[in-house]
Amino acid sequence: MSQFPDGTLLGADLVPMPTSTRNIMRRRLGAEQFARFEHVQMYAIAYTSEGLSIRGFLAIPPPGQQPYPAVIFNRGGAGERAALGPEGAFQYIGTIASWGYVVAASNYRGQGGSEGTEQWGDGDVRDALNLLPLLRNLDYVDTNRLGLVGGSRGGMMAFMMLRRSRAFRAAVTIGAPTMLHRCSPQSHIRRVFGRFLDPNRDAEEQLRERSVLVWAHELPRTTPLLVLHGTGDRRVEPEQSLHLALELQRLQFPYKLIMYDNADHILAGRRAESDRDICWWLHHYVRDQAPLPRTGPHGA
Repeated sequence: MSQFPDGTLLGADLVPMPTSTRNIMRRRLGAEQFARFEHVQMYAIAYTSEGLSIRGFLAIPPPGQQPYPAVIFNRGGAGERAALGPEGAFQYIGTIASWGYVVAASNYRGQGGSEGTEQWGDGDVRDALNLLPLLRNLDYVDTNRLGLVGGSRGGMMAFMMLRRSRAFRAAVTIGAPTMLHRCSPQSHIRRVFGRFLDPNRDAEEQLRERSVLVWAHELPRTTPLLVLHGTGDRRVEPEQSLHLALELQRLQFPYKLIMYDNADHILAGRRAESDRDICWWLHHYVRDQAPLPRTGPHGA
C-alpha cells in the first residue's frame, strides 16, 4: 500500500514500439502521419490511487511547442484480456499523442499489473481521475487544456468523471453504455456489468449510478461532448447513444452525435474517419480553446 498522495508517479519505463504495431500503423496512416506517429515516446507507468499502485501508460507527442495539451484515455473491456499492453497503448493513445497531446491511460485497479480488485464504475473511475494530479505534476503539460476520451466501459467512466470534475475542456465517447438501468438483463453489456454488482446493495441503484441518462443534467456544460457510435454495434446497443443525444438536446447541452453506418463496437472500417472527427473535436475545443458552441434554437 502506497503512502504517497494520489496521482504520484512511482515509475516510468520507456516502451519500444512493437514491430507488429509499426507495420499496422504504416499501412493505416499516410506518410506524414506515420512519421509523427513514429516519434511518439511511450512509457509504462505506475502511479498511486487510494493507496494502490496502479499501472498504465503515458505517451509523449513528437517534439513541439511546450507545454502540451493533454488527454486522459479510458480503455474499455473487463477482465485481464482487456488490459492495455504495448500494442494497444501505441494504437490508441499513441495515435492521439501523434496529434500533439500528452496522453495518460490507466489499466485500473486489479488489471494489467495494478494492485487491488477490479471494479466497474467505482474505484476504477477514481483511478482514472487520479491521472489528473499526475498530469498536473508534469511541467510540460498545460493543465488548462485537458481532454477526455473513453470507449465502451471507458465511455461510461468518462461520463462518471465528468459528473465529478469540470477539469476537461472537451470529451469524446465511443460506443458507450448510457442507460444500463434500462438494458435487458440478457443484453451483452448488462451481463458484463452483472459480474461486478455488489450483492449487498440495491441492483437498480447501482445501475442508475452508471447510467448517464439518469443524471445528464449534472454534466458540466463547459465540456462539449462528442458522442460516437456504430450502427452495427452488438455489444452496446446504438440506441443508447441516440437516447443520450435526445436528452442532451432537451437540456440544450453542447454536444455532437455521429452514428457511423455499418460500423461495429470499435468502429472497425471507419477508424480513419472517426480519428479525423475525434482529432478535430480535441483540436478545436482543447488545443485551440475555441468558445463553447451555441445551444438552443438560433439562426434562420
